[in-house]
Amino acid sequence: MKQSKFRFASALTFAGWQQDVVVGVGDGGMIETVVAGGKDGSRINGIAIPAFANVHSHAHQRLMVGLAERAGPATDSFWTWREVMYGFALKLSPDDLEAVAAQAYVEMLKSGFSCVGEFQYLHHQPDGAPYDEPAEMSLRCVSAAEQAGIAITLLPTLYNYSGFGGQAATAEQRRFVNDADRFLAIYQTLASVTAVDPMRRLGISPHSLRAVTPCLLTAVLDGIDRVARVHIHIAEQTKEVEDCLAWCGKRPVELLRDAFEVSSRWCAIHATHMTQEETAWLARSGAVAGLCPTTEANLGDGTFPADLFLKEKGAIAIGSDSQITISPAEDLRMLEYSQRLRDRTRNALAARAGASTGRSLLDAALAGGSHCLDQPIGVIEVGKRCDITVLDDDHPSMLGRAGDAALDAWIFSGGNAAVKDVIVAGSHVVRERRHFDEGRIQQKFKETVRRLS
Repeated sequence: MKQSKFRFASALTFAGWQQDVVVGVGDGGMIETVVAGGKDGSRINGIAIPAFANVHSHAHQRLMVGLAERAGPATDSFWTWREVMYGFALKLSPDDLEAVAAQAYVEMLKSGFSCVGEFQYLHHQPDGAPYDEPAEMSLRCVSAAEQAGIAITLLPTLYNYSGFGGQAATAEQRRFVNDADRFLAIYQTLASVTAVDPMRRLGISPHSLRAVTPCLLTAVLDGIDRVARVHIHIAEQTKEVEDCLAWCGKRPVELLRDAFEVSSRWCAIHATHMTQEETAWLARSGAVAGLCPTTEANLGDGTFPADLFLKEKGAIAIGSDSQITISPAEDLRMLEYSQRLRDRTRNALAARAGASTGRSLLDAALAGGSHCLDQPIGVIEVGKRCDITVLDDDHPSMLGRAGDAALDAWIFSGGNAAVKDVIVAGSHVVRERRHFDEGRIQQKFKETVRRLS
C-alpha cells in the first residue's frame, strides 16, 4: 500500500498552489521531494491539500450518536447530556472501546483527518478497579489507530475530583480517577509504546481545573517529559466559570494563568467563555485553542471569540470531540458561521480584506493542529510526513473551482462528500472514498452497538 511517489493534478504545497505535483516519499513515510510540473509517479486526480489533525477526540462517545437529542423534563444543557454520556461510559469493555475507536478513526480518515489526539479518560474497569494492565484502555486506542492506519497522539486524562477545590469524585466518575502515582505509571507504559513508532506521540490531558487541583497537576508535570503536550478543557461552560469564581475568586482562565507557566506546549480545549483580556492573554501565551465547533453547538456551549483571538495572533486547531459529526470541513464552517450569526456579518475570519475565508481557516487549523499534537504534518514540503487529503474536483460542489475557491467550495458546501482519497505516511488508506479495511472494522462496530444498545 505504501508508494514512493504520488502525482497530483493540483496541490497546495509549501510554495502555494502548483500543478502536476510529484511528491516523493522516503523512509517512515516522510516527504523527500516536492516537484511541480512532474510526469512520473502514481497519478491521483483531484485537488491535494495537507491532511488535518483532529486535536480533540473522545472516541468512546461515537457510541452515543443520536441518543441525546430528546428533551427531558427539565431544561437540557451540557450537564444533562453528561449524565447520558456517563451511562454509556460505564458500559464499555476494552474490546468495546477498541471496536468503537477503530470505527471513529476510519470515519476521521474518510473525512480528511490523518492523525488524532485521543483525550482518553476511561482508565479503569466499570466498578472502578484498575485493570491488570493499568494502561489497558489507552492501549486499546493505540490498537484501534493501528488498525485504521491513523497517526495518534495519546493524551491520557488526569482526573481525580468532581469539582473545584478537590471535591470527591462521584460514583459515575469511578472509571476516570487516578492520583499522581497511578497516572504516571500509565504515562510511563504509554511512553514505552509510543517511542517505538513514529506515527505515535504522547502528551497528557488534565481533564479540567474542576477535575485536578493545581497541586496534583504540578506533581504530574514534574514527572513527564518537559516538552510533552498538555491539553486541558477550560471555560467550556458558564457554570464552570461561576463555580470557579465562587471557590477562589478567579475565573478558570485566570486560575490557569496564575498557577502555571502556560506556553506553546499547551492546548486550551474549548476556552469558550473568556473575557477580552483573557482572550488576548491566551493568544499571546502561544497556547493553541482547540476548538470543537460542532460539538460546542450540539452541547449549547456558546461561541468562541475567534475573531478577537485571531486578531491577537492566536493559534487555533479543530477536533471532533463527541463525534456528533466527524468532519474538518463542517467544523471550520461552523466556526465561521458562529461568528456570522453572533455579529450578523460575513467572512468574519478571513485573514485580510480580499482573502479567501476557507483558505484562512484551513491555514490556521493546519498549523495549530500539527503543533499541538506534535505531529510532522500540515504542509506538503520536504521533511514533513506524507499526509495528504485529496478533494474531488468532479464533485458537483467543486466543479469549476480551483485554488482557494476550491477550498471555499469544499468547506462551505462540499464537506465530507468531496473527500475522495487520503494518504497517511505514504500509505493510501482511503482510495476513491473507500477505506482499506472499513468492512471488517464496521462489522465489529455493528456487533458492539447491537450488544450494548
